Amino acid sequence: MKSYFVHNSSFIDENVEIGEGTKIWHFCHIQSGAKLGKNCSLGQNVNIGKDVKIGNGVRIQNNVTVYEGVELEDNVFCGPSCVFTNVTTPRAHFPVHGKYDKTLIKEGASLGANSTIVCGHIIGRSAMIAAGAVVTKDVKDFSLMAGVPAKQIGWVCECGTRLKNLSEEGTKHYICSCGRQYQERDGCLIQVV
Repeated sequence: MKSYFVHNSSFIDENVEIGEGTKIWHFCHIQSGAKLGKNCSLGQNVNIGKDVKIGNGVRIQNNVTVYEGVELEDNVFCGPSCVFTNVTTPRAHFPVHGKYDKTLIKEGASLGANSTIVCGHIIGRSAMIAAGAVVTKDVKDFSLMAGVPAKQIGWVCECGTRLKNLSEEGTKHYICSCGRQYQERDGCLIQVV
């Protein structure tokens, strides 16, 4: 008996690993060599490309294609119709034959509905990409990114709450309503333990 669920309208190619508790809903396609972790959820019409690696607890909403060359770490959220690319300068008459630019979405990052992640970049841990944003460069951990092209407009907590600077002096100190604390150092946000 399978330890995961696949709707009967979906296709799973050979040589695919699917973790326990994962749910794959209507009209999905999981291509050969893909590895999906435990307790993932793939909404309607999701396509997972050849040899793609997806961590545990990942949520991929409807109409998302995760192309070869993209990796999603644990607890990543992909909003409806978010877009990944895997070739920087595509041409139909000059195919790249498997030479794809790598894209890494780090643990806990959230990609808003209809956001676009241009290939060859890293989205930092617990970063939040706004709906409709177009990411064209690497994104720091805990960054809140919005716009076209996406620019950093603030910081977010691991829990997803937008952070406000509580310090009146030169140091930038943030305390979230969930109790987590952060400090900004050299343009990066560091969680204070």
